[in-house]
Amino acid sequence: MRRQNKQRPFNENGSALPLVVSSIVILSALGVGMLAVASGVRHRATAIKNETAAMFAADAGYEKAIFWMSKQQDMLNTLKNGVPSVGGSIRFPGSTCNYRIEFFSFVGSHPVYRVVSNGRSGVFKRKVDVLVVQATSGWDMGMCRIASGQNDTTQVFFADGEVIDMPIQINNLKDTPDERDIYIQGNPDFLQLLTMGESKYTKSDFDKYEDVMSLFNGGIYFDQPDTKITDEATIQTKVDSFKDETIAKFRYTPTANAPVKNPQPAVYLEFFAKDDIGYVRITNNCTVRGFQQEYDDNTWDFRIIPGSDGKKFERYDIYAYHLRSEEADSTGERFIVPLTDTYVSQSFGEYESELGGRIFVDGNVIIGSGDSLLPGLQDVIKGKITIVAKGNIWIADSIFVEGEHDLDGLPSLGNPNSLGLIAQGVIKVVDPGMSDYSYVDGSPVEPADFKYVPIGRPDNPQTKEGDSDYYLRYLPGPTVVEAAITVGGGGWGAENVRRGSYGGRKEASGRQDYLIVRGTITESFRGVVGRVGSDGYLKRHYLDERLLQGILPGDIWLRGKFIPAPAGWHDYRPDT
Repeated sequence: MRRQNKQRPFNENGSALPLVVSSIVILSALGVGMLAVASGVRHRATAIKNETAAMFAADAGYEKAIFWMSKQQDMLNTLKNGVPSVGGSIRFPGSTCNYRIEFFSFVGSHPVYRVVSNGRSGVFKRKVDVLVVQATSGWDMGMCRIASGQNDTTQVFFADGEVIDMPIQINNLKDTPDERDIYIQGNPDFLQLLTMGESKYTKSDFDKYEDVMSLFNGGIYFDQPDTKITDEATIQTKVDSFKDETIAKFRYTPTANAPVKNPQPAVYLEFFAKDDIGYVRITNNCTVRGFQQEYDDNTWDFRIIPGSDGKKFERYDIYAYHLRSEEADSTGERFIVPLTDTYVSQSFGEYESELGGRIFVDGNVIIGSGDSLLPGLQDVIKGKITIVAKGNIWIADSIFVEGEHDLDGLPSLGNPNSLGLIAQGVIKVVDPGMSDYSYVDGSPVEPADFKYVPIGRPDNPQTKEGDSDYYLRYLPGPTVVEAAITVGGGGWGAENVRRGSYGGRKEASGRQDYLIVRGTITESFRGVVGRVGSDGYLKRHYLDERLLQGILPGDIWLRGKFIPAPAGWHDYRPDT
């Protein structure tokens, strides 16, 4: 047999080796690449985590600064009396921040502050740099209740058919059991934002507002910082500051010299405009004849008892009429000055606010010229001025600001004239029916050396001084007040509104006139304006948006909330 000898190819046994080696190289490369990608992903994730932590830390510093600012009695004075800026730091697991608060500038009369917060996590940094202003509102209430006795308050309802075209802030009542702090009957229409100091829910998670949410077209914010209108120390600090910055000539401590019952010292202010100049006639050392109902349940005219933390109330002497010295002109107790003579500005370092007038009275104030023979437009404010009284401010006529008004009656946005009224007592519209001597004293006889000062309008337009009906007076219907109103010791409203069978205001026509406010209102508790269909006024409150920018010194800036100014928020990496 032939043996066949077959020979295998030379490389048959080793041909897989290069393939294996190539595969190992490729897989190794892929592995290295995947490790690199994984490492990059981890590095990027760490970077994102640290940068986010830095941003959160910066935000936390900003929030801490805003919270601290909300606790100050007066932020501007805090910085003035301390150092140009204040700040602090916070340490978190894996991140830190430091923040500072400083004064930035004035916008009109509105102080603007700057909050800068730097967050850091590892090598990453983020900065929050924000310009903030103190929040303002249209109608701020310490509580949506009226005082009805020394220790008692009563609910005040927003009623069916009312339209409230004004932002509202209501402090947390802290009542037990926990009920809604705003009281509603029917379907009033709230057109602007409502902010509440209380939570939407009770401690047992019951929704107190579920059945009324549809009424609030502007929405509701809950758990908001309270306004400081009920904080006596804050009000006192601000009033003292106001006094210190008022020109000495316009600081008054009146005395009550006329021999009448329940004498109350007061300064009488009569505003008018002539030849494009605003004036005020000031009469110092007037004497108000006070009147007080005998029992608590006879009246709605209460004010806060000082030192009671806004929780106890007392009947006060309402305005009946007032007298001045016969010699007031010759003694210099009565004189006329242009409003610009009262002008001052707030300052902080090199910055100054716009100018505005200030008058300070350590006592009571009466405003309204009645039928006084003053030139030009009477009861008209031409200029910017704020009146502060440690006692009460009594409104004895309509008060308007001069200048352009819109078709709805509100001062136009470009109107430069404004009035601020601030009282540590109450701010009330007087009852003109009390001006008749015979109503409170039995006979219209003036004490010797003193002169009765008429308010409002005479019932008989032909009456003259000395006539038996000279004391019979009424206020215009409607009565209009264009002002920023801040009431530290009670509420805004009208005096001598009927309670039961007691009281009873004198109206211009019919049973009730309208009381129109074009401005803002800040009050410790609600004041009684009238009883629907019974007595007093029907209210009409309209927001004057110009006043949210502040008049000197605004409504003394009592909100406990600070918000970013328009276009005032900036956050970024500090190295970019």
